[in-house]
Amino acid sequence: MIESIRFWAIVVLVAFGLFFTFVSAVGVLRLPDIYARAHTASQTDTLGAGLALAAVALALGWQQATIYTVLLLFFVFITNPTAAHAIARSAAETGIDPWTKESDDEGGESP
Repeated sequence: MIESIRFWAIVVLVAFGLFFTFVSAVGVLRLPDIYARAHTASQTDTLGAGLALAAVALALGWQQATIYTVLLLFFVFITNPTAAHAIARSAAETGIDPWTKESDDEGGESP
């Protein structure tokens, strides 16, 4: 019984992890500017990776590798948003303007 619950918990975590990673990839491809892309990459990609790593930790059970997986999970939760913030801040400091509806109406091509 417990193994069945554990198996289905792993399947659900992996499925949600894949879903959020897919949403992140679509968002990076479809969103109009660097700020929106950094936003989706930092949030949904972090959540997708976190859920997938949680599934790996649950699948491994109580082993030393589980501790490394949990440490990697915390590392991902800290570094992904920090990197996205650094990218967005760099874009702002170099003068890249955020996309607006008016900038698209002026005949500018969307990326």
